[in-house]
Amino acid sequence: MDLSQPVVMGILNTTPDSFSDGGQLLQQGTVNLDAALKRAEAMVTAGAKILDVGGESTRPGAKVVSEQEELQRVVPLVEAIARELDVVISVDTSSAIVMTEAASVGAGLINDVRSLQREGALSAVAESGLPVCIMHMRGEPQTMQTQLAYESVVDEVLKFLLERAAVLEAAGIPNDKVLLDPGYGFSKSPEHNLQLLQKLPVIVDTGFPVLAGLSRKSVIGHVLNKTVEERLAGSLAAALLAAQAGAKIIRVHDVAETVDALKVWQAVVAA
Repeated sequence: MDLSQPVVMGILNTTPDSFSDGGQLLQQGTVNLDAALKRAEAMVTAGAKILDVGGESTRPGAKVVSEQEELQRVVPLVEAIARELDVVISVDTSSAIVMTEAASVGAGLINDVRSLQREGALSAVAESGLPVCIMHMRGEPQTMQTQLAYESVVDEVLKFLLERAAVLEAAGIPNDKVLLDPGYGFSKSPEHNLQLLQKLPVIVDTGFPVLAGLSRKSVIGHVLNKTVEERLAGSLAAALLAAQAGAKIIRVHDVAETVDALKVWQAVVAA
């Protein structure tokens, strides 16, 4: 995976309750593979270099999903994308069995909001040999927005991520396979999210590639006083700020628009 320049990761949720696009790829409760593949192909055509497939919503207050349900939502789609499209497939999961099964059918990256803290996750990623993105979050999606007390959000997020990277290394996952995500929107207030974006170079300076996921999130709604559907311009601004700060992967819903914005910025840098 070439991260010499920032790349766009397209969000492909197979959930009924994700905050922005929940239910769009489901038909009578099950994943519509044809619709999901069309969405995936459109994102790749628009310039996404990575697709992030998720079968569990992690929005605040999200319902718990069984491993079997997550497997059914994720694995067939990963297999179909791997067969049909030339793109890196990321799997947004905390489940060891989903990691293992997805890796076996073509996943190229594990993206875990719980930083491999669930049982079996460390060994599953180590055995797969895949790179992994670890993210900062306190608690679980059901409770995370009740845990917002920080003395210094930037310092505490950085400390957590580096401690987890050391745990991964001890478990056989080398640093060159690890990416960091500050966890925008996860156990953070709007002010915390803004501080983490302002100070993103502090995390970039660790040398680990950084993933930034701010697309359509509540912090943008807070700043603009706009609904999820009205947050494109704010999301593009956040994406550019993250890229300028050194983030290597920009995780978004609106792939074509983000790719265009980054192209203009990169052209100016190159000039």
